[in-house]
Amino acid sequence: MDQHASPDVWDDERARFRADVLAGLARPQKELPCKWLYDEAGSRLFDRICDVAEYYPTRTEMALLEAHAGTVAERTGPAADLVEFGSGASRKIRLMLDALERPAGYVAIDISGEFLEESCAALAADYPELPIRPVAADYTRPMDLPETAGAGRRLGFFPGSTIGNFEPETAGGFLARARGSLGDGAAFLVGVDLVKPAEILEPAYDDAEGVTAAFNLNLLERINRELGGGFDLDRFRHEARWNPHLSRVEMHLVSTADQVVPIDGETFAFREGESIHTENSYKYRLDDFRGLSEAAGWRAEACWVDPEGLFSLHYLEAA
Repeated sequence: MDQHASPDVWDDERARFRADVLAGLARPQKELPCKWLYDEAGSRLFDRICDVAEYYPTRTEMALLEAHAGTVAERTGPAADLVEFGSGASRKIRLMLDALERPAGYVAIDISGEFLEESCAALAADYPELPIRPVAADYTRPMDLPETAGAGRRLGFFPGSTIGNFEPETAGGFLARARGSLGDGAAFLVGVDLVKPAEILEPAYDDAEGVTAAFNLNLLERINRELGGGFDLDRFRHEARWNPHLSRVEMHLVSTADQVVPIDGETFAFREGESIHTENSYKYRLDDFRGLSEAAGWRAEACWVDPEGLFSLHYLEAA
């Protein structure tokens, strides 16, 4: 859908948000889909998270992109049409646009329409000759991409280890849908975070400055604003947990007291210490991700890892 969506589209989005919130908070382990973290305020907070000292993924991936963008460009060829899933502030795509030979166009997909429009306007000012097509949509759902802008191949781009926010089986489904959407002959550049010690992982998701905590708590503020919720944000705290058995960092919002919260005509009871599970960030081993991508219809052509073994970039081609 276009970012200038009709009121009916946004009504549908609110209905999906409401349904997810009411269903998720009724579960024995309360949970909310992480995609709802990314309203305009949440997108801006995540942009700040990328700059905090503890959050290694952004700077490590940027260094990998700077080192290998030329190789990606050679493999992709001229006049490529770029498609970024979850474009955010469109920082990393600039490295790819600068490296590629005569890029034909850029499709930016993001769930936050206002933030998307702003970031694409900034990008257009720096790349005035580049056709930019913003698409405000939930890329976790099936969707049709705009027509290709040129005669070159399509290059999908999914940075930031966002693939880790999916359950592994759901990640495979996303990769398969992307394979279908991008089409035959396409390539896909995916950033994947790697398994590492808890003492590195947990601070990355609970920074000393409190930006990640504000990002997580903003979801409760969004429920208050959009669904008439009654969350008292001072009675919840952010917590990041490394789960070694499932190879994932979990983000939770923990109730600091026994309380009852009204939401859009419903009420939900919380015990002191009870949490809302808001996000997972799975960490992969290289062979595990290669197997996942190949099962989804991709062929693993190249992989680059930083010297400390923190992060990886995978260049896939449609099988």
